[in-house]
Amino acid sequence: MALFSNEALNPGVRKREVFGWAMYDFANSGYTTVVLTAVFAAYFVGAVAGGAAWATFVWTLALSVSHALVMLTMPALGAWADRHGAKKRLLMLSTIGCVLATAGLASVGPGAVWLAVGLVILSNVCFAWGESLIAAFLPELARPSAMGRVSGWGWSFGYFGGMLALGLSLAYVLWAQAQGQKAAEFVPVTMLITAVIFALAASVTLSLLNERAQPNPQVGVSGVRDSLRQLRNTFHHARRYTDYMWLLACAVAYQGGVAVAITLAAIYAEQVIGFVQQETMLLIFVLNIAAAVGAFAFGYWQDRLGHKLALGITLVGWMATCIIAALTTTKGGFWYAAAIAGLCMGSSQSSGRAMAGLFAPPAQLAEFYGLWTFATRLASIIGPLSYGAITWMTDGNQRLAIGFTAVLFLVGLVLLQPVNMARGRAAALADASPPARTG
Repeated sequence: MALFSNEALNPGVRKREVFGWAMYDFANSGYTTVVLTAVFAAYFVGAVAGGAAWATFVWTLALSVSHALVMLTMPALGAWADRHGAKKRLLMLSTIGCVLATAGLASVGPGAVWLAVGLVILSNVCFAWGESLIAAFLPELARPSAMGRVSGWGWSFGYFGGMLALGLSLAYVLWAQAQGQKAAEFVPVTMLITAVIFALAASVTLSLLNERAQPNPQVGVSGVRDSLRQLRNTFHHARRYTDYMWLLACAVAYQGGVAVAITLAAIYAEQVIGFVQQETMLLIFVLNIAAAVGAFAFGYWQDRLGHKLALGITLVGWMATCIIAALTTTKGGFWYAAAIAGLCMGSSQSSGRAMAGLFAPPAQLAEFYGLWTFATRLASIIGPLSYGAITWMTDGNQRLAIGFTAVLFLVGLVLLQPVNMARGRAAALADASPPARTG
């Protein structure tokens, strides 16, 4: 934890607590890497659904349903956490939910389509709740001048958690295949490996991270039961924060492009460029390494360059990635695109999280990060669905679809321009004690 000095942290915050906070990124990255990207997604399509023509659509639909549920519930959960000073309590519950649902995927065998769909929806919803809640701790830990580097350190640390879970899973898969086992026998074990790593790493977070927020009855409404009304109230209140709203609009665009990279890069590599499975696995490892480097390096640079400029640079990098991927016909050319994508992936997500923390009123961190989660989950629906729609309408032209993804990053860059960092931070600090709102 000598990566930054005590001057980077708020008074009373110890480095071990920041380590605990970063361990949650380490914990939950295995879920996205193994379950959503590298292992269970392909297992669902090929084994659980038996390679049916509708299998990919059902998988995408399950993820879209989970994103929609998060969009509708997270602002209300965030407001409840602020009202009761209970971010850590909800973080623990969401973690337990994701760990148990991930472990439950070990019971999914061929033909158990609806069991798989239900557990994927539950696990992804709990994952997203936890991701939003852990982000809301960032402004309590880091000073505004160091929020970028602390966010980047945590995000980069997270990619190593993803590589650990993926590495152990792949090692087991290779051993199992050598023993003659089939996917229905070894994939369930990888789900248990991922769940155990998540639980162990997250327990470090829950033991070291302190709940600093005090109950604030002036924030939020009576409870989670009125999610739609709270979502409307949060949006209405956030409209007074002009720069925060511009950032949300920017996030919907560029995070949609990031979602395409996360969910469809492996498919593009194999179906368009001609990668084989082993090469795709190596590609995922390299992407994680590059993303860790990007998040760590840009975390420091954005505090010096400025958050807005740092994010803008990564969006230009993303556009270059999409253009290279769309035009290249060689594996070597795609490796260049993948390396740029990895560097931009961690840095763009880390930059956005830090900017959201700077623009959020201190008394409403969980609520405003809930709104940030709403935006990123909306992007996770828009990006992949637009890619799929273009592919469908053009008779499978994925090059055109990945080329269009560059437009999402361009729109994000345009929407970033009106953001004024000083004005946005001043607006957040000016409303430290918001008046009571009624539903």
